[in-house]
Amino acid sequence: MVLSIKPEIPDAALTQWQGIVDLMATVCRVPASLIMKVHSSEIEVLVSAKVEDNPYHPGEKATLNTGLYCETVMSTREELFVPNALKDDKWAHNPDIPLGMICYLGYPLLWPDGDIFGTICILDKKEYYFSDQMTESVRLFKANVESYLALLFESNERKQTERENERLISDLQKALSEVRKLSGFLPICSSCKKIRDDQGYWNQIEEYISDHSEAQFSHGICPDCMKKLYPDFADEILCRLEKDEKK
Repeated sequence: MVLSIKPEIPDAALTQWQGIVDLMATVCRVPASLIMKVHSSEIEVLVSAKVEDNPYHPGEKATLNTGLYCETVMSTREELFVPNALKDDKWAHNPDIPLGMICYLGYPLLWPDGDIFGTICILDKKEYYFSDQMTESVRLFKANVESYLALLFESNERKQTERENERLISDLQKALSEVRKLSGFLPICSSCKKIRDDQGYWNQIEEYISDHSEAQFSHGICPDCMKKLYPDFADEILCRLEKDEKK
């Protein structure tokens, strides 16, 4: 079973859900009332009613694809009621039988995006037919848990969006701090080509551009200046450079 990453269940929710399963066990008069959480290859007892004779303990895990009651609930996404597994060939050998749990009523728990969270269920050691009031109570508890999952999911979506926005703003601020842009009119000397800055000082053009942009300079001599500065060697040097460029 492939599940997308979901938010962790906070301790405050587990405390609230503990009250739910305890009440559910009392209302339905059963020894086991559970909220189960599914993982990629296992299912975990997330919360278990604190009542006598309950064989399930929080943190216990069982491997999937072994015929558990809860697996059918999650795969069909529907209610499952088994009044007595020992009288039903389909359930007579399921993994809960050794624990004595022959009666089962369970419902799927879903995240708001439709992914399976797990199940909410009650189990008994004797054949039992739950009243309409009992089954309706379990449905109400299911709705309560799913409402909290929806709030948790939406809160997590908002936090992810806020973190992404903060990251984008940080990246933008960093980019703006690193990028300096040359714009407007630049006062430049028509003779020496120095540029006057905002403080009125005249700077070499490469110095000014380096201070106001990310450009870096390497120095050389253009052909015209080479002929002017080194007339005796210019032609030979330029010819050699032209040959090197053609290689």
